[in-house]
Amino acid sequence: MATWAIGDVQGCLSSLTQLLDKIAFRPETDELWMVGDLVGRGPDPCGVLDLLISLEGCVVCVLGNHDLHLLSASFGLQQVKAEDNLLPVLQHPGRAKYINFLLKQPLIHFSADINWVMAHAGVYPWWSLSESVKHAGEVSLVLKGRNPESFLEHMYGDHPVNWDPKLSGEDRLRFITNVFTRMRLCDERGRLDLKHKSSPASAPVGFLPWFDYENRGLADTRVVFGHWSTLGLVQKPRYLGLDSGCIWGGRLSAVHLESEHVNIISVPCGPTATIEPA
Repeated sequence: MATWAIGDVQGCLSSLTQLLDKIAFRPETDELWMVGDLVGRGPDPCGVLDLLISLEGCVVCVLGNHDLHLLSASFGLQQVKAEDNLLPVLQHPGRAKYINFLLKQPLIHFSADINWVMAHAGVYPWWSLSESVKHAGEVSLVLKGRNPESFLEHMYGDHPVNWDPKLSGEDRLRFITNVFTRMRLCDERGRLDLKHKSSPASAPVGFLPWFDYENRGLADTRVVFGHWSTLGLVQKPRYLGLDSGCIWGGRLSAVHLESEHVNIISVPCGPTATIEPA
């Protein structure tokens, strides 16, 4: 059995199928981890979702910011732009199937068997692994509940910028969601900067990538994530970033998580988008 993690596919079905062929993925024995942003801007969001739904039982997905945008739009809470290319899902006869699939996906996934944790944007350096799983579960509970739109309606916003265990209600859920789906930069006080999207070299003074802060609460668990296409692949002793910019004409990347040595396997992607990453 092999556990393969794949970066942000964003509706690029052709690249995904090519990559699965290249890694010789076997659904009967292997497990597939998708780091989120399953849809968003790419040419075939329905095809990607159809494939992942067909692999239920051997695929683990976490939600990314584009996936949450689709969920919000499906409840009429957000307008989609043409470049989002989410209308094929929203107008599809099988729309309910796609939305129900996404509502069931978590914000974080941890496997004790291989000692890896996956989140779309990353893990908050001031939360232990157990705290991260617990907080992510608070959001999942709402999304799987009877009234997910009550959360999605108030999901958007950059505040609060700092964690406080006393946070409650909409503010608490928004901060948790921003950590797992939007975070890139933090300062030493744990405040998030959610506006900066480019290189860490041009980050605001005092802010660093979240993975540059020590997180003793993770112990020896390793983290795989995506989300930061302008940064590209990240390979650090405990952190592995797999967003190699497929949607921007870069590559779609995979890694075998049980392997002793990181060996990125990738396929080229066509120039499918021409606007600023998000």
